[in-house]
Amino acid sequence: MNNKTYIAIDKTQNSLKIKTFLEKRLIISSMAKSDVILVLGGDGFMLQTLKKFYKYKKPFYGVNTGNFGFLMNKFSPKNTVKNLFRADRIKISPLEMVVKNTQGLTKKFIAINEVSILRQSRQAASISIKNGSTYIIKKLISDGVLVSTPAGSTAYNLSVHGPILSLNSKKLSVAPISAFRPRRWKGKVLSDKSKIIIKNLNPQKRPISAVADNTEVRNAKLVTIRTLNKIKFDLLYDKNKNLQKKIKIELLRREMS
Repeated sequence: MNNKTYIAIDKTQNSLKIKTFLEKRLIISSMAKSDVILVLGGDGFMLQTLKKFYKYKKPFYGVNTGNFGFLMNKFSPKNTVKNLFRADRIKISPLEMVVKNTQGLTKKFIAINEVSILRQSRQAASISIKNGSTYIIKKLISDGVLVSTPAGSTAYNLSVHGPILSLNSKKLSVAPISAFRPRRWKGKVLSDKSKIIIKNLNPQKRPISAVADNTEVRNAKLVTIRTLNKIKFDLLYDKNKNLQKKIKIELLRREMS
């Protein structure tokens, strides 16, 4: 086995211990010369690492040393090295979030799981949501709204009762967070070709922030969200434990609960 590995680590005690174990059994190299990026941490660290290194166009294999680790694989002293180089590969595209704030500045970030629009004060958010030029909802009073990818549909999206999306669904979920008016609005499932435009209807009295995964832009006035198909993340999963199957398991749990 001549495959070269670069290890990205979140530096927790458990991660450092696993790193020491794996370094003795793998050929470790620089990022540029590696064949695979091995990520030791939890889902949050995996999201950071994907965004930091995706331009190298390497596959990412995550080993969970955090809590849930939905994007990660389970560590096995016996099997992890063997699984690393025969893993199933899946490609996912992120969302692009473009935010114009109340000072007229524009900022752009990518999100692998979701874009969250959140109230920034004790006042509920007052927003409109469009798909291109067509209104999805003209006025939503709520704690915010969540736009989720299929990969992120079992994360924050699931917590706000958004739908679980199959990876090959080619859909996005738009889910309200604690909707106040209209109370019965449950959100919308849209094509991944949609251009979602969210406008703050009262930015002075009801400020909002826009968050791409864990990157926040405060005092957002206008937020545009779309799938960025030109970027593809290659994620590696142990045989018979890929992301699609994890999503199906979560869907079954939801149906049975």
